Amino acid sequence: MPPESPSHATDRLDDDDYPAYTMGRAAEMIGATPGFLRAIGEARLITPLRSEGGHRRYSRYQLRIAARARELVDSGTPIEAACRIVILEDQLEEALRLNEELRRPAPGRSGVDS
Repeated sequence: MPPESPSHATDRLDDDDYPAYTMGRAAEMIGATPGFLRAIGEARLITPLRSEGGHRRYSRYQLRIAARARELVDSGTPIEAACRIVILEDQLEEALRLNEELRRPAPGRSGVDS
């Protein structure tokens, strides 16, 4: 495989969805165990990508989701419920974002009906 150009490699570092972190590093970053990451994967909260060797790789976005689940579990919420709460929070955030986007006037329109 040819080496990547420096600009392409930098683009990946800025990509929230790029699976850059190993299971061990991901667990360390969110203060959890690899077992916790496996459990939220089994609960289908996150689905890590796999390296060519079959090792799990996590993105920054997935780590934010996992960290939120860990907060809930640490406060006494069962893991299955924590995963469901995080999924619903994520869906609500996306719906609010889309709603706000649809409320903005289209370019070239003043937003005032004639």
